Amino acid sequence: MIALLSTLSLSLTGLYLVVLIYLIRGWNVLKRPEIKLSGLSTKVTVLIAARNEAERIHLTIEDILAQDYPKQLTEIIIVDDHSTDRTSEIISSYAARGVKLLQLKEDKPLNSYKKKAIAEAIKLSKGELMVATDADCRMAGKWLSSIVGYYEKEQPVMISSPVSYFEEKSLFERMQALEFYSLIATGAAFIGNGRASTCNGANLAYRKDVFYEVGGFKGIDDLASGDDELLLQKVAERYPRRIGFLKLYDTVVFTHAKHTLNEFLQQRRRWASKSVKYKDKKVVALVVGLWLFNLSVFINLCLGVYDVYFFKLFAVQVLLKYVFEVILLLPVCTFFKRQKLILLHIVIVPLYILYFIYIGLLGNSGTYTWKGRVVR
Repeated sequence: MIALLSTLSLSLTGLYLVVLIYLIRGWNVLKRPEIKLSGLSTKVTVLIAARNEAERIHLTIEDILAQDYPKQLTEIIIVDDHSTDRTSEIISSYAARGVKLLQLKEDKPLNSYKKKAIAEAIKLSKGELMVATDADCRMAGKWLSSIVGYYEKEQPVMISSPVSYFEEKSLFERMQALEFYSLIATGAAFIGNGRASTCNGANLAYRKDVFYEVGGFKGIDDLASGDDELLLQKVAERYPRRIGFLKLYDTVVFTHAKHTLNEFLQQRRRWASKSVKYKDKKVVALVVGLWLFNLSVFINLCLGVYDVYFFKLFAVQVLLKYVFEVILLLPVCTFFKRQKLILLHIVIVPLYILYFIYIGLLGNSGTYTWKGRVVR
C-alpha cells in the first residue's frame, strides 16, 4: 500500500512539474510585441455588459473616453443587464459623448445574461474589432491604440491581453492578486506554446466576423460564465495559430480583488464551472491531474501523522511546488511591476492546496451566486 501511494504521489508530482515547466516556457516565449504606432484605421467597438455597477462604472467610461485612439474609429456600447441601481442612468449621462446604452429586456429567465448582453451589443456594433471589458475596470490611455496596433501589425483573429488586480486593502486581497497572476500567466503561457486555452474576458478582443463564423455563443450559452474562455476555445479550434497574447504593460486592464472569502469562493466556483464545456478534453484531463496532485499532497500530510515517510513525501512535494512556482511567478510579477507580491507565496502554497481541492469538488456541481442571481 505504501509503495502504491508513493508511486502515485511521485507520478502526480512529476506531472505537476512538467506542467509548470511548460508554463514557464510559454510565458518566456512571449516577447514584447511589435505594434503599429501610427496610421491606425480599424473601426473598434468597445463592449461592456453591466449589472448594478453604479459605484464605479463612471470611472471605466471616463478611462475609455480618455483613450488616445481616434474618436471617429471608436464605438462604445454598454448593455445594462436589468440593473436595480443607477447604472443605466449613469451610462445615459454619457450619451452626448458617444456612449451608447442598450437595455437588456428579457421576460424569460436565462442562465447566461452576460452572453446575451454581449451578443446583442455585437448585433448593433459597427466595428470590425470587438474589444470586451468589464464595467468595474480601469485602463491607461494607450490601452486601445496598443491593442489595435498589435492587431494591424500581426493580424490575429483574437487577442487576449493582461488583467491585474490593484488597490488591494488587505493581506487577503494581495494574496488574491498573486494567485490571479498565476491564472493570467497560465492563459498567456498556453498561447505562447501555441495552444490557446484560457483567457480573461475583462481584456479580450476579437474580430466580429470571426465571432459569427464560429457561431457566437451557440453551444456554450447554457452556462452563466464562459463568454471568454469558451469563446476562445471555439476560435482556437478554427484558428489555432492566430490567437495572440499582448504582453505589453500599456494594455493591462485593472480590476479589484474580492473583499470577502465568500465572494472569492463564489467567483472561483463560477470560473471552475466552465471546465465542463472545454472543447479540448486533454486540458480537462490535465486539470484533473493537477487536482489529484494537490489532493495527494494533502493526503500525504494526513498520513504523515502515522508514518514519517509520508510526511517526508509531503515536504518534498511542497518544496518542489514552491520552487517551480516561484520560477514561474517572479517574471510574471516583474511584468506587472509587483515583484514584492512574490513574498506572499510561502503563505499561499498551503492555503492554495486546500482551496484547489475544494473548488475542484464543488466548482462543477450545484449553483452559485453571481450579480445577485443564483445560476449554474
